[in-house]
Amino acid sequence: MIVVVSVTLALTTLSCNKNDQSDLSLKQAVDNGTAQLNNAMSDITASKAYGLLTLSDGGQKSAETADPVYKTYITLDKIKGVYNYTPVSTTDRWGVPLIRYFSKTADDNLMIVKMPLKKVERPWTLRQILSSDAELTNNFSISVSDYHNNYNGYHDFDYLLASEISIDGSAAGKLNIKSVVSPDLGKDYTSQYVFTDGYTAEYKYLSGDPSLYTFAIKDNDKVLYEEKRETTKITVSPFNREHTYTLTIGDFKIVRKSGIKDPEIYVNDVLQTEAVVEIIDREEDEEASVCRKRDIQITFDDGSTTTLSALIGESVEDIKTLFESLHEVYFAAYIVDWIAYDIYYQRN
Repeated sequence: MIVVVSVTLALTTLSCNKNDQSDLSLKQAVDNGTAQLNNAMSDITASKAYGLLTLSDGGQKSAETADPVYKTYITLDKIKGVYNYTPVSTTDRWGVPLIRYFSKTADDNLMIVKMPLKKVERPWTLRQILSSDAELTNNFSISVSDYHNNYNGYHDFDYLLASEISIDGSAAGKLNIKSVVSPDLGKDYTSQYVFTDGYTAEYKYLSGDPSLYTFAIKDNDKVLYEEKRETTKITVSPFNREHTYTLTIGDFKIVRKSGIKDPEIYVNDVLQTEAVVEIIDREEDEEASVCRKRDIQITFDDGSTTTLSALIGESVEDIKTLFESLHEVYFAAYIVDWIAYDIYYQRN
């Protein structure tokens, strides 16, 4: 059930002095933090970049679902230049029919590609030549300032992407990825969206001891939402580990450690000893999160209660979409990698 934040809550949030956060009560911190998160998600989902960066359908994800015998090594210096999307039917050197999708128009130290926005929104149509294409203009642009795709197998690859997208000549957002998978060193992965108005969303995973996963939404440097899960070995047994789950929304933070019965809640790092927190998991899942199978109930020192689903219920699905798309980054596979492959293999 979705519960709408009351007018009183909104007025309380607006009247709060940003320069005097140290005296916030727990209830004020919870109300302020969740209201700011809701406002941010409303801005993010209304942005031009949100629908593109969170693409969730199309072909397969290139790096992790590729043929096990497939290998490639593509760097920015091999694909740099300015390109227009102008598909042309032609043949290769042996007379086999093929389509060349991009024509180079200028040299550049970046890879800059201009394409029709309507095709980017439906990436499977990029590989099709349609009669209606004549009416389209290349009003979408992606500028790649760093690219490194070294794929040797499912458990051995390193990938780097730094890119910026523009729509109708105006900057719309950025996508940055770093992914390293090694048989010896494990996995080190970071993906980040940068939206207009200073909002960012970021997912990180680092294997090893400790292993660390974080998912965060920020307004410039201020954390609006962050879920963090850290796992540390406490004996040589692989089954004897300490788990710490931390949820931060604005100025309040909830921490649950394995072996400790009750979660703790803090406001600006001050423990709230009179409050009670209950983490409610709808299913048994070590990866449960607020946007998947988890709710959190807070009982304040005056005995009143609330839940996160009541306070951010309207934002949960959008937060989930950000989380899943940052984990899968289909946009990189369906758009950026496909462009890089097509340009590279035209030259080689």
